[in-house]
Amino acid sequence: MQTSKLFMLLPDYVCTPDGMEPDPLTGDLILACPNFADLSMPSCICRIDKDRNIRKWFDIPLNPATGEARCMGIGFGPDHDLYIVDNQGWLDRPDLQFQGRILRVRMNGDEIEKVTVVADGMEHPNGLRIRGNYVYVTQSMLSKVKREDGKLMSCVYRFPLDAENIHVTNTLEDPDIVATFVTQNPKCQYGVDGIVFDSRGDLIIGNFGDGELYRLKLNEQGDVISNEPWTKNPSQLKSTDGMTLDKYGNIYIADFSANAIAKVDPEGNVTRIAVSPDTDGFNGELDEPGEPCVWNDMIVISCFDLVTDDDKVNTAHEMPATLALLEIEP
Repeated sequence: MQTSKLFMLLPDYVCTPDGMEPDPLTGDLILACPNFADLSMPSCICRIDKDRNIRKWFDIPLNPATGEARCMGIGFGPDHDLYIVDNQGWLDRPDLQFQGRILRVRMNGDEIEKVTVVADGMEHPNGLRIRGNYVYVTQSMLSKVKREDGKLMSCVYRFPLDAENIHVTNTLEDPDIVATFVTQNPKCQYGVDGIVFDSRGDLIIGNFGDGELYRLKLNEQGDVISNEPWTKNPSQLKSTDGMTLDKYGNIYIADFSANAIAKVDPEGNVTRIAVSPDTDGFNGELDEPGEPCVWNDMIVISCFDLVTDDDKVNTAHEMPATLALLEIEP
C-alpha cells in the first residue's frame, strides 16, 4: 500500500478544493474550488502549472436569482469551453435546494468572454464528463421522486453541449435523464457521484452510499443502452466520490468516507491503495479525498475536508486546504 505525499498547500482563497481536469491546450491542471467551508470566499477556478505554481483563474459567475455559485465537477469541451457544475444544493439553505446549474464558460485569456447556462433548476448536480456531443452529469439526489421503500433515487443527466437554458424538474419526467439508481445503504442515503469513461468507452458511475460501481454502455449516438452493476467490495471501497482513469485502464476512486483511494483494474478487481487516519493533511495525508486526477503521470488528489458525520473518518476542517499525491503503478 502506498503512502500519499503532499502535492501542495493551497492559498488562503481556497478552503474546499474539489473537481480537477487537465487543460488539453496548456497542460495545466485546472482545479475547481467550491469553498463550502467558508461561504464568504467566492467559488473559483484555479490553474496549476507543471512547476506547481498556482493562481486563481476566475471566480464562478453568480446565479442572478440567488447571488451564489459553487463549482464542483468540471470538463473541457471540444472547443475548449469549460463546463462547470454549480451545486448550490450543498448549502444549508432551503431556497437553494433546486438552484443548481451546468455552466459553459468561454475564456479569452484570463477574461470571461461568454457564459451559457446549459441547464438550471438542478437539485444536487455533482460530477461531470464530456463525450462526443454531450455532457453527462451525476445528480446525487432526486428527493422529489418518492419510492415506497423510502430509499433515495439519483440519476445521470445527459445534455447536448450546445444546449441552453434547459429547465430541470428533478423528476422522472425530465427527458435528459439517461439512467437512474437507488441507494440501498440505510446509513448513507447519498446517491451517484463519481463518473468516468473507461478504456472501453463505457461510462462508469459510482453510487456513493453503496460503494458500488455501475457500467453504462452507450451506442454511437451517445444513448445509454444498458445500465448494470459492475463491481463492489466493501472491505476495499466504502464510498465512491470522484474518479479518474490511467493509461493502463485502471480507475482510481476517492473513498471520501474512509480517507482512502481505491484502484479498480479493467476486470473490476477493487484494491485499496492508500488510506489515512483522521488528519489535517498538511504532510500529504488523505484528508477526506474528493477527487483524484491523473496528471503528468501522477495522481493528484483534492482533499475536501469538510463533512464530519458518523459515517466519515474526518472530524474537523483545517486550513490551509491541501492536495495530495500518489504514484501510478501498473
